[in-house]
Amino acid sequence: MTKNQSKAVLTIATGKSIYIEMAVNLARSFKWWHKDSSIKFFLATDQKDLVPDDLSDIEIIELQPGQYGQGFSPKLHLDKLAPADKTLFIDADCLCVSSLEPIFERFAGRAVSVVGTMISQGEWFGDIAAVCQRFQVPAIPKFNGGVYYMEKGEESDSVYATARELEPQYDDIGLMRLRNRPNDELLMAIAMTLHAQTPLIEDGSIMSDPQACPGELIIDVLRGKSKLINPPAPHPKHQAWYPFNEVHPVLVHFLGHHTTIYPYKREELRLNLVLAKGWTVLAADTWATLFCSIPSLSARRFKDGLRPIYRKLFGNRIVSVSNRI
Repeated sequence: MTKNQSKAVLTIATGKSIYIEMAVNLARSFKWWHKDSSIKFFLATDQKDLVPDDLSDIEIIELQPGQYGQGFSPKLHLDKLAPADKTLFIDADCLCVSSLEPIFERFAGRAVSVVGTMISQGEWFGDIAAVCQRFQVPAIPKFNGGVYYMEKGEESDSVYATARELEPQYDDIGLMRLRNRPNDELLMAIAMTLHAQTPLIEDGSIMSDPQACPGELIIDVLRGKSKLINPPAPHPKHQAWYPFNEVHPVLVHFLGHHTTIYPYKREELRLNLVLAKGWTVLAADTWATLFCSIPSLSARRFKDGLRPIYRKLFGNRIVSVSNRI
């Protein structure tokens, strides 16, 4: 591990090999945009043998299986894993479309932070008003745990220590589980509030995802483009809780099944062709169009056309089990 590193990006890939595959895509997107940067990329994994040769220059933090728990629990140990004075944790299922330097600048000076808003009521994996009352706080940050920022020191150590202490109380607090596991977001939200840590107010420029923006999703990692659309009301897909209609984030977070479909699979293919195999961007574009974009979009249109007929005949399909569980 690099000593005295000032800034680092960290991701975690443990358990199923699918997480390593996603982390590889994230690392390649990072490398494309940080050729001359002092920011180092660190991968904490229990499967280092699955890291491909073109990523031999990234730093590996070797873990033992289950070393920091299962599910979302490893994210409650980021203070132990943080390899630099200033560390930006990014979920493995994200892709980067430009330099992360400005994000470090925006977070600078915060011991622990996220991108979000403060809430005091409503439902977010539990009754927020009840949670605030239990911990005697006026509000807690609501955020997507795909990004955490931390600066080494006693303050950040205290936040994470508190989050770990709260984890065994998760069900007793009245919080709902995610994939049958305690959700790190709620535990970190409470711990941050108890230690006077606040979020960077969300404006859609750092990270967004197709759950918040279920309309159009455009991404071109190699050319630095991203656009996500939350259709305005009264569109049936409008997400009233998300305050933006169009965003252009540096990080696109491909939640759930979105890592198994277009356009994520196209970007995965293009990154592999360019960074691992040395193809030109134009050649990768052509190959990806012929063997990913056209087949994927054609299949999607075909399914969309048949879906109303299928539902009339057979009803709704049973939701398949996530490949992440």
